[in-house]
Amino acid sequence: MIDSNNPIPLHVQISNALVKQIKAGMYKDKIPSERELIEAYTVSRTTVRQAIAKLVNDGILKKVHGKGTFINEGEPIQEWLSNLNSLTETIKNMGMAPSSKLLAAEQIDVKDHSIDIFNMDLYMIERLRYADGEPLAIEKHYYPLSVGLKLSSYDLETETIFDLLENEMGITLAEAEQIISTEDADERVAGLLGISKGASVLTVERIIADELGNPLEFYRGYYRPDKYVFRVKSKRNGLRGSP
Repeated sequence: MIDSNNPIPLHVQISNALVKQIKAGMYKDKIPSERELIEAYTVSRTTVRQAIAKLVNDGILKKVHGKGTFINEGEPIQEWLSNLNSLTETIKNMGMAPSSKLLAAEQIDVKDHSIDIFNMDLYMIERLRYADGEPLAIEKHYYPLSVGLKLSSYDLETETIFDLLENEMGITLAEAEQIISTEDADERVAGLLGISKGASVLTVERIIADELGNPLEFYRGYYRPDKYVFRVKSKRNGLRGSP
């Protein structure tokens, strides 16, 4: 059931309910039709379409013209680059269970790193990330010591780093700049991700800054390309009113 008094929009409540039903195995291949959902939740067609569109954008559902809306089985996790989300949030949005294994947490002397935005000693946190128990990515986070040491006092195998930064430490994550590329997996990366040595992996380098533009985090991630994709929606400049 959905609650019209709940501040969460109705279409989000419906999409959340559908994700739970899919995970519970209520629907195997496709979800009910728009008409069935309208009757089940007593909402407008627009609300139902918004709920379905959200799950399509999140990669959980796919629409097949003339046949209906189907569940994406085995599709890679999809991250929209228009939003700054943690990997935990992205995995949950796909209706999957995130988990982590801490690989390293250590101080790095300024002379031993080449991260230009930080001319200081750093604290590095490295984790192997899973989705539904399968290895997905290796993440390395670099922070000034004052931040990294505070993070190290938490259980980094169960906590979400973004949540700790924002909710426990009062740090504002305002904006990010990312570079996405590929490289061949070395023996260590291949072993951790469960792929062949020399196979291609997606690599992400990201700088997160606060509202004043001060760098807060340097990030390097290695992702399995068969399980993770990055999506972006763009508009052509000057489209409106152009001759």
